[in-house]
Amino acid sequence: MQTPTNKRILSGIQPSGILHIGNYFGAIRQYINLQENNEGLYFVANYHAMTSLQNRQDLMDYSMMVAVDYLALGLDPEKAILFMQSDVPEVTELAWMLSTVTPMGLLERSHAYKDKINKGLSANHGLFAYPVLMAADILIYDSDFVPVGKDQKQHLEMTRDMAEKFNFAYGEELLKLPEEYILSSVAVVPGVDGQKMSKSYDNTIEIFASKKAMKKKVMGIVTDSTPLEDPKDPDNSTIVDLYKLFATPAEVEKMRENFLAGGYGYGHGKKELLNKINEHFEPHRQKREELINNLDYVGEVLKEGALKARERATVVMDRVRNASGVQRFC
Repeated sequence: MQTPTNKRILSGIQPSGILHIGNYFGAIRQYINLQENNEGLYFVANYHAMTSLQNRQDLMDYSMMVAVDYLALGLDPEKAILFMQSDVPEVTELAWMLSTVTPMGLLERSHAYKDKINKGLSANHGLFAYPVLMAADILIYDSDFVPVGKDQKQHLEMTRDMAEKFNFAYGEELLKLPEEYILSSVAVVPGVDGQKMSKSYDNTIEIFASKKAMKKKVMGIVTDSTPLEDPKDPDNSTIVDLYKLFATPAEVEKMRENFLAGGYGYGHGKKELLNKINEHFEPHRQKREELINNLDYVGEVLKEGALKARERATVVMDRVRNASGVQRFC
């Protein structure tokens, strides 16, 4: 679809670990681009993270580092609103209200819930009711568009279902139905083992890993045992697939030619890939170092972002409380 302009864009990211290049090319880079001509609201989903992360210090550290990384990668607090999910209490209030009209069957059909249970996560209520809180995150700000990957479309469909049920009960157009913005695919970003890059598979290349750790990860990319002097298949190579994300078409074609000609080892390709990754992220690495040394500034950004987000959330909650008959006396 056409890139939206002059719209309110909403997205969040769980602070469940350290960001990797799959996160960057799959979503973050596109969020940064969307901030140029839209009103972007981007939140650190620390409530959501509690369904699987239950270590106090880890939650605090990961949450702050996600904010640091977003700012380092180009999110501009003058153009977009960055805030912590927990700084907007209205979202949990709306989540409860939505839960009173959400059928159990709708939640039981959640692909994400089934997938996480299959991966061994405990079937707690937070994990089961995750889509309700997610819906509240989206609806509380009168969001126009929500960027999602093709495998996340169900989340937004469930949000729209809940909004429609709430509107049917309390008033048409009470909650604004958001539209999906399908993130343009760069194809699946492969991990070091060739599978989709994911923390779940422990195959990631972290964006801000130390130079030493970055080299170890890249040089550890799984390859076959084709001898140095023999031709190699560039169309079935994790090295080439990752190189495409960073290199120009001419540079990619040159690597392909080297693979096909022989006399060019996988180690040569890995070194070229490593250089491209370091080159691409070096300015962001420097910016991140500045932010790490000035966390008070990051805290101020999050505070200001939360105040702006709450202004928008209050408008919706006043409307919802009035329509539903929920009274407040203080």
